Amino acid sequence: MDPVDLDARVNSAAAAAARARNAVATAQAQLQDMQGRQALAASEAHRYVDLGHKGFVSQSVVDGRLQQQQSADAQLAAAESTLAGARQDLARLDADREGVKQQRVNIRLVAPTDGVVTSRDAEPGATVVAGQAVLKLVQPDSLWVTVRLDQGRSAGLQTGLPAEITLRSNPGKPLAGKVARVEPVSDSVTEERIAQVSFDLMPQGASIGEMAEMTLRLTAIGDALLIPNASLRYRGAQAGVWLREDGHLRFAPVKTGAEGLDGKVQIIEGLKAGDEIVVYSERDLDDSSRIKVVPSLTGKAK
Repeated sequence: MDPVDLDARVNSAAAAAARARNAVATAQAQLQDMQGRQALAASEAHRYVDLGHKGFVSQSVVDGRLQQQQSADAQLAAAESTLAGARQDLARLDADREGVKQQRVNIRLVAPTDGVVTSRDAEPGATVVAGQAVLKLVQPDSLWVTVRLDQGRSAGLQTGLPAEITLRSNPGKPLAGKVARVEPVSDSVTEERIAQVSFDLMPQGASIGEMAEMTLRLTAIGDALLIPNASLRYRGAQAGVWLREDGHLRFAPVKTGAEGLDGKVQIIEGLKAGDEIVVYSERDLDDSSRIKVVPSLTGKAK
């Protein structure tokens, strides 16, 4: 992005910092000079005090030397304060220069990985604000397929689950994959869970946004109660089957589990092995419906 006046501000901050270093060097030299003068004044004051005690010089001369020592002490303190202030100014100017340099670095856009630019969301000369997207990139060898599963049929969904991916552009060639990520947040509106499925081997020419059919292979379930998917009926959101007992029908709510590619559905609760259920009916049934048992159109839970 265009740095505008940042380069000039970096140069100005560097010059100010250099000037501050010169001021620190000057203050250090002045401090060394005042240290020498203070040491000389203190030595002379001590000597004249001794001479005054012996009566070789008057008291006024001794007082003059003591006053010179006090003046040298004050000038030394002032030189130390000047040096401390110069060092603080240098630290402040160095911090200002680093801040401007960081701003200069921030206007360079660096992608976190190699990829392909899919869109440019800002044109040359446009003004962008913090957080606004300028370019969108994708990493072609790490594309995922987003899968949305009904929450009621998502039991067993987990990371690493094997999958078959059939792209719309190549329906006759299923591709192997696996569940790379299960999103922690479900869609509360559609009541779906969302998973990301990765390819075991990235296909050539795969395009972003392409539709795909997904088959997830759940862990094999042993000793399960299964019924045909066509047997399921719904009363509102409640799934169930029409159960035949003593020649009469009764709607039996059930809790379903995994569903196989052969049209079989696992029943977790609501039925037991040997129950007779209605597999198919041309019209809607109710508790008072009269039925005729046809062997080829009846089924047993097994």
